[in-house]
Amino acid sequence: MQKLMGLVRRCVEDYHMIDEGDKIGVGVSGGKDSLVLLKLLAGLRSYYSKSFQLEAITIDMGLGMDYSGIEQLCRELDVPYTIVKTEIAPIIFDYRQEKNPCSMCSKMRRGALNQAILERGFNKLALGHHYDDAVETFLMSLIYEGRISCFQPVTNLDRTGIIQIRPMLYIHEKTVDHFAQQQSLPVLSNRCPVDKHTKREEIKDLIFDLVKTYPDLKERIFGAMQRYPLPAWEPQGRYKRPKEQE
Repeated sequence: MQKLMGLVRRCVEDYHMIDEGDKIGVGVSGGKDSLVLLKLLAGLRSYYSKSFQLEAITIDMGLGMDYSGIEQLCRELDVPYTIVKTEIAPIIFDYRQEKNPCSMCSKMRRGALNQAILERGFNKLALGHHYDDAVETFLMSLIYEGRISCFQPVTNLDRTGIIQIRPMLYIHEKTVDHFAQQQSLPVLSNRCPVDKHTKREEIKDLIFDLVKTYPDLKERIFGAMQRYPLPAWEPQGRYKRPKEQE
């Protein structure tokens, strides 16, 4: 717990993610990434030099998922929790019958989440993207779009005034998995009909195969993103690339 909070704190400080008095909404899908983020930010809140507020927000896609375990976790962490009910899944899969639903789903979920953040007077939205997500997104942009690109650690949404932050970028997915199991977090199974059948899964499989030959592949890509750097990826603090834990 202390080690991972240390990595979150380093990331927060390298990219100036949290300011005094921030009101931060945490996007909680029910997956391991968002629950680990919530747990770590709640822990960081207790000792960080800048005071900030937290609230967990779930966009209910209309897939019949049970969020009672997350409600209990939020009570234990003393974090307010809001569930925003939507019909996103029925619209995409039943009404529109989208053949490639991921892009539209992402836009609709993000729009609902941003609206919920604004309605509650929060100025920042914390998302659970981790180290592996960044590497995969970089390769997806390169391979599928022919662009050198990735999401940014801190993103200013001009239309809404919301600032998106990604405090877990220094934590590997394998470490997130281990921590979620160790802490017995109430991780929900993904009921999306296209889960595990996406371009991201193809890239995960590609990286898995490449790492067998090039063990430091992910570290080299992540480091290149910071050294190049991609827009907004150059850290301001003293950064050491985290090694993946076995």
